Amino acid sequence: MTTLKAREPRPAPDHTVGDSNVFADLGLARADEHLAKAALAREIASVVGRRGLNQTQAARILGATQPKVSDVVAGRLAGFSLERLIRFLNALDRDVEIRVSPKPRGRERARLQVMRP
Repeated sequence: MTTLKAREPRPAPDHTVGDSNVFADLGLARADEHLAKAALAREIASVVGRRGLNQTQAARILGATQPKVSDVVAGRLAGFSLERLIRFLNALDRDVEIRVSPKPRGRERARLQVMRP
């Protein structure tokens, strides 16, 4: 007969709850821009996937090369401007709306944010 031994509780892992922007948590300059580019790239990859396009087909639609599409889908965005990612979304028949509004008084800095419908 096997005797079951009670488990000792595991200690909670040491971690820090971050902000809503991982790039800010990492201390990167222009963290809002990095987050916005990541959100746009995620949307591009999502549309490409939903349409069942391979990267070569997507490249033709976007007016880019297959390696550039691979970079966007993989989140390697260093060589991409916000403007270029917006143009890619427009080429994929997606409207991109930019709204400018006053910063709330309670927030220290103004921010750049990509909202999904």
